[in-house]
Amino acid sequence: MSDRLFIFDTTLRDGEQVPGCQLNTVEKIQVAKALEELGVDVIEAGFPVSSPGDFQSVVEISKAVTWPTICALTRAVEKDINAAAEALKYAKRGRIHTGIGTSDYHIRHKFNSTQEEILERAIAATKYAKKFVEDVEFYCEDAGRTDNAYLARVVEAVIKAGATVVNIPDTTGYCLPDEYRAKIKYLIDNVDGVHNAILSTHCHNDLGMATANTVQGVLNGARQVEVTINGIGERAGNTSLEEVAMIFRSHKERNIVTNINTTKIYSMSRMVSSLMNMPVQPNKAIVGKNAFAHSSGIHQDGVLKNRESYEIIDPKEVGIDDNAIVLTARSGRAALKHRLRVLGVEMEQDKLDKVYEEFLKLADRKKDINDDDVLLLVGKDRTAMHRIKLEYLQVTSGVGLKSVASVCLDIAGEKFEAASAGNGPVDAAIKAVKMIIRRTMTIQEFLIQAINKGSDDIGKVHMQVEYDGNVYYGFSANTDIIAASVEAFIDAINKFVK
Repeated sequence: MSDRLFIFDTTLRDGEQVPGCQLNTVEKIQVAKALEELGVDVIEAGFPVSSPGDFQSVVEISKAVTWPTICALTRAVEKDINAAAEALKYAKRGRIHTGIGTSDYHIRHKFNSTQEEILERAIAATKYAKKFVEDVEFYCEDAGRTDNAYLARVVEAVIKAGATVVNIPDTTGYCLPDEYRAKIKYLIDNVDGVHNAILSTHCHNDLGMATANTVQGVLNGARQVEVTINGIGERAGNTSLEEVAMIFRSHKERNIVTNINTTKIYSMSRMVSSLMNMPVQPNKAIVGKNAFAHSSGIHQDGVLKNRESYEIIDPKEVGIDDNAIVLTARSGRAALKHRLRVLGVEMEQDKLDKVYEEFLKLADRKKDINDDDVLLLVGKDRTAMHRIKLEYLQVTSGVGLKSVASVCLDIAGEKFEAASAGNGPVDAAIKAVKMIIRRTMTIQEFLIQAINKGSDDIGKVHMQVEYDGNVYYGFSANTDIIAASVEAFIDAINKFVK
């Protein structure tokens, strides 16, 4: 029989505390609705007493979201709890999340108090919150550095006072996995009435162990995890939702299941990264751009023969179309042959051997090998095979001037022209192309990179274009970045306009 693990997402509260990552109410509603589609059980929507903006966000998210529980954070202070209760009045399922520091660091230095006084405040806050909502979660701040015997007293007392969930945060990311495991097990074994509430993890990543500690907590009895998308959060961040979800999906033998629709993980990650202007590191587990990329020849050969040779997760499980065979100087013949086949080029082994030798020479000079490089190696110019080609591009732009672009496309030998104004030269040129093609297309990603450093250098443009529910990739390189952008757009279009 499977054990249900509840996912408590705090991207909009703890995650939003990252400097420079603040969202407005409209953006928070957008994220909250996406979290609902992802399948999270609880959305911590904010800290209502902290600001009018936070209060209003909790109100509006409560109205916008249907089935997840909406949670509001408070201190163990009546005015905080009053504000939370007021903000949650439209929630279909509301939860007040109150608490207080329980470690000696907090009791002595933060509160100048005693263990007995803190225990009394914890009980009082829980009982007061219970007057407004049935679902009350209590957090023992800095539980990671709290003596286990005292922590057990607090947990037992707040459960008796009506807490339905008790949060055991490793607030400073201090615990080692075996210490956090032992802490949760101690509470399970020593708290009278512990099964009348759910124990929750809330681990920070200061020492890089947030996910490991969370997993150990779950394996020893915790049944709620407090997480954020991409692991964002104060200082080094929080436990990553996508890591926990995929760990237990991969280890089915543990019989721990979540409600997460994992195919929406990647799009959720990109949304949060974009709205919060916080890039995801390339080697980030599950959602980093290199998470399913293979550049070693040995790895590439193994993956091409059987994906599971080097991948324990199918990229499609997290909403990524496929893994990436990245061509570098370490790539083998199998990877080069695979890329050529994708590009529509088949060749005999002896010819492949010769091309491979030239490929290695080029790879030693260039960091990344793109499709155009590969096709040029075999004597084919990809753009020559395009049905749609850029005949000419003329742009007028400047300070105080409206950007206007004139474009001529060669479509199967017939010339078509259009002109358009836009918000900058690239926008104007793309609009002109759209006027000729007359398809409903959306640019999902637009990345410009310089191959080297210098104002006269070649710029590379990578583009993702969505059409009819599918995503198509375009690429171009040109010393004129406006031309490269238009060529990349046309490159993507050529893959769905036949």
